[in-house]
Amino acid sequence: MKNLIKSFANDESGATAIEYGLIAAGISVAIITIVGSVGSTLTSTFTTIDTKMKPTP
Repeated sequence: MKNLIKSFANDESGATAIEYGLIAAGISVAIITIVGSVGSTLTSTFTTIDTKMKPTP
C-alpha cells in the first residue's frame, strides 16, 4: 500500500497532459487574434479597392 501511494504521488503524466492542453489553448487564442486582425485589414483593403474600381457616372 505504501508503494502504491508513493507511485501515485510521483506520477506526473496527468500534469504533463494539462500543461500541453494549456499550451495548445494559448496558441489557439493567439491564432484567433491574429486571424481576426488580418481579416479586418483585408476587409478594409478590399472595400477600398471596390470603391476605387466602381465607374464614376
